[in-house]
Amino acid sequence: MSQLFAKKSLKVLLDDMAGDNRLKRALGPVTLTALGVGAVIGAGIFVATGEAAHNTAGPALMLSYVVAGVTCIFAALCYAEFASMAPVAGSAYTYAYCTLGELFAWIIGWDLVLEYAVGAATVANGWSSYFQSVIAKFGLHFPDALSKATIAYNKTTGSFEMTGGIVNLPALLVVGIVTAVLVKGISESAGFNALMVFIKLAAVLFVIIVGAFYINPENWDPFAPYGWTGLSFFGHPVAGQTTPAGEPVGMLAGAAIIFFAYIGFDSVSTHAEEAKNPQRDVPIGIIASLLLCTVLYVGVVAVLTGMVKYDQIDVNSGVSHAFKAAGLPWAEFLIAAAGVAGITSVLLVMMLSAPRVFLAMSRDGLLPKAFFAEVHPKFMTPWKSTILVGLFVATLAGFLPIDFLLHLTNIGTLFAFVIVCAAVLIMRRINPEAARPFRCPLVPAVPIIGILACLMLMFSLPAANWMRLFAWLGLGLVIYFSYGKRHSILGKELRGEIAPAGHK
Repeated sequence: MSQLFAKKSLKVLLDDMAGDNRLKRALGPVTLTALGVGAVIGAGIFVATGEAAHNTAGPALMLSYVVAGVTCIFAALCYAEFASMAPVAGSAYTYAYCTLGELFAWIIGWDLVLEYAVGAATVANGWSSYFQSVIAKFGLHFPDALSKATIAYNKTTGSFEMTGGIVNLPALLVVGIVTAVLVKGISESAGFNALMVFIKLAAVLFVIIVGAFYINPENWDPFAPYGWTGLSFFGHPVAGQTTPAGEPVGMLAGAAIIFFAYIGFDSVSTHAEEAKNPQRDVPIGIIASLLLCTVLYVGVVAVLTGMVKYDQIDVNSGVSHAFKAAGLPWAEFLIAAAGVAGITSVLLVMMLSAPRVFLAMSRDGLLPKAFFAEVHPKFMTPWKSTILVGLFVATLAGFLPIDFLLHLTNIGTLFAFVIVCAAVLIMRRINPEAARPFRCPLVPAVPIIGILACLMLMFSLPAANWMRLFAWLGLGLVIYFSYGKRHSILGKELRGEIAPAGHK
């Protein structure tokens, strides 16, 4: 039991990344911010906004994004404090090991792998759809058997169905290309991401600036047609209006849905070990990317709901349809092309982050170090685990239905946010003298509000998502108790098998 809750000291964390197995420091504040924006701004800004405005919140979706963004700010400030204290790979996994002990660290590390890997597979499927819509403009098409996954999930019946497809070939190809870029090096990966971010930011700014000339303020009345609340608890509505199917609608319900547009900003902290000046640059990257993305989201929703009445927005391609209705059909191709670039950068950051979590876990002995902790002698990247993640993501994206697993990514992310907020409170108490180049303001208020806000959104998810989370964590615990616990470096120290290295 003492091993399960034993903590790792900051000194040992910093010692772990010394020597030959450390990652190359090549990222500055601009590239870190670009990684954050690359992870957050994806095709969803052109698609999910239309569906959420039409079905859930109306023009009040603008405030839904503000609520979700503020919720993320609380978690971001906590992430920034820890990233400045311990600029090593691992993100929330590392922070949990310092404050909550080995068992919680394993749980959150396994949870992060779920967030990044399943999220990347979902994104790869989205990329495939957008890419096929772009090349279709030129009369090019993939054969039916190579354009979709083998299996689909029927939400109505809750069953799996064969699609007639063999493999989603475009999804496989993009995962393979991104994996190769990630193995090559962090500088190349960051440069590629920066290019993709530039393209999609240009498209988003185009939508906001040009669309502003076509806004009709009368379309914003009523501003909150579905009300201002819309909360639920384990799938049961507790406040506000509901749909005929019993699902909550309203401004807060919109926040619970589109919160997941923000998934990815925390990935900046997984690259702290590769930052040139992590104590300064990582907090800047986390907070700047989050603020920038919130402003862009609100701007797009304002334009969309101003150009088209909320109940007339096309739920499948709201933004491009709005420009087509305004007499700018050529904008549809521009937005689709930007969607391809946007999803590519999201995929890159997701797949960049998962191997860094594996790296941190293997350094502690919880996973085989010879495989997961090996850094390429030339490229200075965790190349073996990067290839493994690429194969796993390609398998999911190419053959399996990802949509029914998407909420697993969402609930897993919120769970990570709760742990990080709690970890700041604990670390302030057990290690108040530790150097904190960036200090989360208004502690304990900010972490507590962050915990409560994230729990509110977690409880607003359908109960089935909690069951899937517990199933995933259960699988992780089997791996921990069958391998990780026996091979843990900290566990070996406690059992006297090796000399202590400064743990407490």
